[in-house]
Amino acid sequence: MAGIKEIRTHIKSVEQTLKITNAMYLISSSSLRKARKQLNDVEPYFHKIETTIADILHHSPDIHHPFFDPRRTIPPEERKLGYVVITGDKGMAGAYNHNVLKLAEEHMAGRTNTSLFVVGQAGRSHFQELGIRVDGEFLYTAQDPTMPRARDIAEFLIQLFLDKKLDEIHVVFTQMVNPITLQPTILQLLPLSRDIFPWEEQPSSYQGSVTYVPSVGEVMDHLVPGYLKGVLFGTLVESFCSEQHARMTAMKAASDNAREMLRTLSLDYNRARQSAITQEITEIVGGAQAAR
Repeated sequence: MAGIKEIRTHIKSVEQTLKITNAMYLISSSSLRKARKQLNDVEPYFHKIETTIADILHHSPDIHHPFFDPRRTIPPEERKLGYVVITGDKGMAGAYNHNVLKLAEEHMAGRTNTSLFVVGQAGRSHFQELGIRVDGEFLYTAQDPTMPRARDIAEFLIQLFLDKKLDEIHVVFTQMVNPITLQPTILQLLPLSRDIFPWEEQPSSYQGSVTYVPSVGEVMDHLVPGYLKGVLFGTLVESFCSEQHARMTAMKAASDNAREMLRTLSLDYNRARQSAITQEITEIVGGAQAAR
């Protein structure tokens, strides 16, 4: 058994660690609530854009627009694919970074014409260690998913798609399905599919022909980029919330383990102290008897 001094030092060390894990848990909890509120505040606006696009597609079924062009004439082996991989900047979040990076590697395996864009220091470090070229980095975004950052990233990716430097753009992120389940997910950002814009007739929906001014194409030119910015902002916030939730779970487990260790150390400390007291009493009694 370790001595009283060693056990006391160990207890102090564990208590300091417990303070840190508790603080990190509270910080992650606060950041998660803040990010969720930020997403909920802008969600109605982007939902309205989505329903408007669905309405246009329903009333103009023959529309041909670059954002909806699947480019079927390009063979699969010649298609230029872009991947935006969203990870965290920090660790201590369980398997959060590992799971999303594993999904990205699996989806990119065997494909040659790929471009890689990373959000987060963990993703950049991982791919650099593997010797995989990173074509773009969006720094300081993983810990601060704001609309301006999402807008800048979306505009950059949209331009690559319109210039035909990329034929498909996918976003690899972590979705918080519920407070228990975090699901690494891959979402095709471009080209868009009509199937993701289901049209539901509303009581106030108009009937008959519709005229768009100046044209259907120009209206879509303004609406679709706004929709894509909203989708990208949603993936950034989802990833950030998933990271904070994963860190909360990891810190809670660490705190529970620290408390259990403190209980064990306290028992060891009491046993060692009791043993030392008993030994001192025995020595005093033995000394007194020898002095008679």
